[in-house]
Amino acid sequence: MSALGKIVGVDVGGTFTDLFYYDEDARAFRTNKVPSNRGNEAVGFMDGLSSFGAVADLSSIVHGTTVGTNALLERKGARTGLITTAGFRDVLEMRRRDRRKTWGLWGDFVPVVDRDMRLEVAERTLADGTVRVALDPAEVEEAAKALIAKGAEALAIVFVNAYANPANEEAALAAARRVWPNDCVAASSQILPEIREFERTSTTVLNAYLQPVVGSYLGRLEGALAENDFAGRFHIVQSNGGVMSTEMARQLPSRTALSGPAAGVIAAAAIATEAGFPNVITGDLGGTSFDVSLVVDGKTALSAQTTIDFGLVIRTPMIEITTIGAGGGSIAHVDRGGLLEVGPESAGSVPGPVCYGGGNDRPTLTDANVVLGRINADKPIGGKLARLDVEAAKAAIARQVGEPLGLGVMEAAEAIVRIADSKMAGAIRLMSIERGHDPARFAAMPFGGGGALHAGALIKDVGLKAALVPRYPGVTSALGCVIADIRHDQVQTVNVALEGIDIESLDRRMAHEARATREVVENARLAVERIETRFELDMHYIGQTHTISVTVPAELKGDTTGVSEAMIREAFETAYQRSFSRLLPGVPMKIVNLRTSAIGIRPSFDMAALAPQNATTIAAARTGTRDVWFSGAWHETAIYARLDLPVGAEIDGPAILEQPDATTVVDPDLKARVDRFGNVIVERK
Repeated sequence: MSALGKIVGVDVGGTFTDLFYYDEDARAFRTNKVPSNRGNEAVGFMDGLSSFGAVADLSSIVHGTTVGTNALLERKGARTGLITTAGFRDVLEMRRRDRRKTWGLWGDFVPVVDRDMRLEVAERTLADGTVRVALDPAEVEEAAKALIAKGAEALAIVFVNAYANPANEEAALAAARRVWPNDCVAASSQILPEIREFERTSTTVLNAYLQPVVGSYLGRLEGALAENDFAGRFHIVQSNGGVMSTEMARQLPSRTALSGPAAGVIAAAAIATEAGFPNVITGDLGGTSFDVSLVVDGKTALSAQTTIDFGLVIRTPMIEITTIGAGGGSIAHVDRGGLLEVGPESAGSVPGPVCYGGGNDRPTLTDANVVLGRINADKPIGGKLARLDVEAAKAAIARQVGEPLGLGVMEAAEAIVRIADSKMAGAIRLMSIERGHDPARFAAMPFGGGGALHAGALIKDVGLKAALVPRYPGVTSALGCVIADIRHDQVQTVNVALEGIDIESLDRRMAHEARATREVVENARLAVERIETRFELDMHYIGQTHTISVTVPAELKGDTTGVSEAMIREAFETAYQRSFSRLLPGVPMKIVNLRTSAIGIRPSFDMAALAPQNATTIAAARTGTRDVWFSGAWHETAIYARLDLPVGAEIDGPAILEQPDATTVVDPDLKARVDRFGNVIVERK
């Protein structure tokens, strides 16, 4: 096994930058949480790295970033132009004819590319790959010049049916690059050579839209690292939970969407599996959002595409994550109908919750937890402040929630928490019950700075069997950056019937895709134990619209994968039977897409390294008591230094477990125990 040396995982969030440092040779780790600097993330990024010593001594840095996601949500990407086939200018606007509001005959959607920035050229490729109208490169050059004159910073080229034959698109790409002033040019045959006209257009356009933003962001970070003599490897976490080089991130910034939350799910899956909980529902509660994902039998769930915001579709493999606006900074308010709402608007890191003293006067979920006594005002996480202003939080809750609803300040604070708990529970039901999973078989795995505050409520409201709180919940995503494998995915539309297929041609294509994906992983220059290649086919019975994903047990050996028609047929029937409990005998089968993944398996991280090393006794870990509000009354609650609790410790609620990166609340009707890895298991008494 190749040595990793000193590696740091860095997750930059809206409020805090979380870091996990691991020295593999010494088998030692450290964690840190520093304030983020919105707009100049390199400051918090470098502050955190410097806390571990000389940056020049680090061998690898792996970064989970939200810069791409934020640019899409806030519509702050680059001014982008689109050159497309004549007659297809409005694909981006027409979408799938969906509406923001399902019921009603009106809606609104503004594409990220204005109509006057979408230009057409004469070209036509048929669905079978035949070029009916060849491209005139001079026409593309003129269109590109016109877009430059209009202020375009990035360019997307999307021709109809380019997935079947990229010749016209490749000629257009070469012509555009002759006049384009930068490298921010994307063609659909390179980004997503897959059937589906709108999804291919949307993904290519959003990739171009993000290229200048992500490229500039990475440039600032690399510049700051160079100033500190960093000569190691710098990598980015992808939305599929794998790691890629910064060069690849510049080319495919669309794959960085939901990068930080994806890293958290990877770590959660690894921790839960080691702890004997193969089925968990993860809940990452940060300053702005609550991100939920499902881990079944130790495996994360991947989806083929996601929608970052209405109409902004990115089709690339990514971990399935449902996000709601219920974070620690989510603002509580009474709406015009007299109902209490929490979020989606957030106070963020600036000005932050009222108790931060940054000038905000609207109460947040964090303010409610402080007023209820669940967060220690004298020990705020992250080291941002010396003390939280409890009285200011009380006044804001009383003024903006208590008085309009006729509630006392404590009842109002508890109502805020209950509303937030209800929203989180709803997101968990969406990921479990509505997908056919029984919550009683799953444990909650809350992490992030605020997740463990709500562990008990999630157990009771959803009917989960337990909650597994990791050893360092506040830096779980940063740990995920350290342990994530390197991964590269490619897709190619095949569109052929299985019966009578030219299996040798398919075999050659699979071998070619396997070599190409493996080369990307090898070029990442990060230590791996081995590289695995996986093949999936999107298939259906002829006449059906939707496909199912079929894993094909082929393996690259030399110039062949050993695939056969019988192998594919058996794999499809197994997958179809599992999904629908029946087959359709006599109906021909069709292969739509070939998906190839190369995964560089990183040296395993021993979760035992996180276990308590010098823990004392339960009594010694107890730091005192304080009154905490539960279910309408004050309860004298034991307070523990969570990291000092020994393995095997058992604690009855009510109790509060405090640590520098998070706080765990054990409700009065629950109990907690510490497992051999230092995780806290919260269960019913």
